[in-house]
Amino acid sequence: MATAIGGQAVLEGVMMRSPSSWAVAVRKPDGEIAEVVNEIASPMAKRRLWRLPVIRGIIALGESLAIGFRALAISANYAAQDPEAAEAHEEVKTELSRGQLIFAFAIAIGFAIALFKVTPALVTNFLPIHNTGYFVVVEGAIRVTLFIAYLALISLLPDLRRVFEYHAAEHKAINAYEAGDELTPESVQRHSQIHVRCGTAFLLWVMVIAIFVFAFVGRPDWWILIISRIALLPVIAGIAYELIRFAGKHSDNQLLRALLAPGLWLQRLTTRQPSLEQLEVSIRALEEVLQREGLAGNRGERVEVMA
Repeated sequence: MATAIGGQAVLEGVMMRSPSSWAVAVRKPDGEIAEVVNEIASPMAKRRLWRLPVIRGIIALGESLAIGFRALAISANYAAQDPEAAEAHEEVKTELSRGQLIFAFAIAIGFAIALFKVTPALVTNFLPIHNTGYFVVVEGAIRVTLFIAYLALISLLPDLRRVFEYHAAEHKAINAYEAGDELTPESVQRHSQIHVRCGTAFLLWVMVIAIFVFAFVGRPDWWILIISRIALLPVIAGIAYELIRFAGKHSDNQLLRALLAPGLWLQRLTTRQPSLEQLEVSIRALEEVLQREGLAGNRGERVEVMA
């Protein structure tokens, strides 16, 4: 049975997660690699209901967002560490308070919903479109265009370039492990920086699937329109999760790869060629979670990754 391994690029590092734990590896200003490992207590392990198709996708997405924010907070604290404090062996605060995490989480999610869900619906609502089919297609086209434009814009920011390099380092490490290759920076560098189960592809499919789901809602009053776009988001994400999961298990299927091709192309905006030093960080995080799953020596083990 495949072991679920996920990942995320963070500030000057990479987070990797397995069913039972997640690890963050960060390159500190003094050049050393810091690691933080935490256990995972997933509700999917307690109740069969949470493991049903679509529902498990909603749960997995919520877990990934929560862990991702914690990992970002840890990496931000390490990345900003004063080298003089490190030499003095002063303790680094690696976690934000619960209140700070909730506030940051709410701001980020609110911004994403407002930009990619509410805005396209409102803009399309003002257009002289009366046919429901045309309405949802135009709304979906506006949403995808905003998403691609947003990725293209932030890819120009110098500070985010290194995050995109770590994103590619994460993909390369996973690809090398799945191929059964040695987990050294030189070996991992030879592998692709694109992965079929990347989170960028997942987000694109969320927007495409939304077109079909929203077709059942029709074109109600504007306030119902907004509520439907927000309320149905977990369902759409759950369906997209199942699609990406299925594609990951059948990555050699040419038809599936053709359907997923736009998501693979889009990763060119969110990945950049990493250095050997960045790959070393990614490998360290991956080895931490593999070790805790008892997979450290199992090259070629098939994994499911939401990267």
